[in-house]
Amino acid sequence: MNKKDLEKYKDILLEMKEKILGSLSNLEGDNLNKSQKESSGDLSGYSTHLADAASDSYDREFALNLASKEGSILYDIDFALKRIDDGTFGVCEICEKDIPARRLQAVPYASLCIKCQEQEERKDSGRLNNMDPEDAPRWDDVKSEDV
Repeated sequence: MNKKDLEKYKDILLEMKEKILGSLSNLEGDNLNKSQKESSGDLSGYSTHLADAASDSYDREFALNLASKEGSILYDIDFALKRIDDGTFGVCEICEKDIPARRLQAVPYASLCIKCQEQEERKDSGRLNNMDPEDAPRWDDVKSEDV
């Protein structure tokens, strides 16, 4: 990959990182640093209705899941930035072939080509279901009437 392309991807990754950090900061301020009573807006001494408490709990859990996902993407972005510095950006970690430009445009922090990513996802899927990864379903096995 040429130096101009690497700089372009570096700029994209840094911009993504800045947006995610801002989003995490907002999530933290809106949901995670407040008690359930504060986040619901009810500061009175009265107990909250059970449905309100459940809704607040759901919102809080949703925010935690979102923060976890964004934290994972931040890790991937930092790893991609390190790979730019190391000169290994754009090369699949498993098969060591070039990752296609279309994939990097869609997922700039990708460290695997699509084929290797699918294989890893099948392995993970098999582990979750106590299934042999080779027996895990593949997209090419799905018939149109199944969808």
